[in-house]
Amino acid sequence: MPNKIIRVLPIEIPDPGCAVCKDQLDFDFTFAFQPIVDVEQRTVYAYEALVRGTDGEGAAEILGKVNDDNRYRFDQGCRIRSIFLAQQLGMTCRISINFLPNAIYQPELCIRTTILAAEAAGFPLDRIIFEVTESEQILEPEKLLSIFRYYRDRGFATAIDDFGAGYAGLGLLTDFQPTLIKIDIKLVRDIDTNPVKQAVVKGILLTTGLLGVEVIAEGVETAAEARWFKANGIRLMQGYYFARPGFESLPTVENWV
Repeated sequence: MPNKIIRVLPIEIPDPGCAVCKDQLDFDFTFAFQPIVDVEQRTVYAYEALVRGTDGEGAAEILGKVNDDNRYRFDQGCRIRSIFLAQQLGMTCRISINFLPNAIYQPELCIRTTILAAEAAGFPLDRIIFEVTESEQILEPEKLLSIFRYYRDRGFATAIDDFGAGYAGLGLLTDFQPTLIKIDIKLVRDIDTNPVKQAVVKGILLTTGLLGVEVIAEGVETAAEARWFKANGIRLMQGYYFARPGFESLPTVENWV
């Protein structure tokens, strides 16, 4: 049965409280949501908010409009809109929000806006995950670490996306242990038949297990891949095998391991 699309009215974005973010964006955007599933509990652990155009345009088209002049405002808009939309759609699990690591001007002001938006929407703060992609070059690594620590100290969960394929790798994990890491899709693809990838992922699992970091297998597309990860102790997974992103909707899980 197709997912029910819920059209969401434009959201009034509050004044973020800092001069850098006051300018309005000259383009509009919305979100699709893709579930991160817990295959042991057979439940949705979280939904990742994926930016889209209002007519369904992909993330690349929207992100291509982001520049140095509007980066901060866009980042704030993503946080606020995704939280309001999640609440309007009736999301009861966690939401994973991507943030631009080079767009955080002052974390105390940026997080204040997020908190105000969550409170206005009635969305619990302990259900928010802040996710940063490891594939984007971090211009100021120490600044990112301070942001992560700031979020952690205020009770938010944190995640590193595309782990194993980006700029930071184990170096970032050495300096900061997030709540979650998401194994890069290049390591996930065909892992059930690739002994080299299996060895690399097992090494990651050993390290994260010792550090108390939870692992998500991202980009799972086949039952064989899902079974391999489950057999090796990974309970959190995301990918087309389970559900495609739902445009302004919360798609149901199509398959379980």
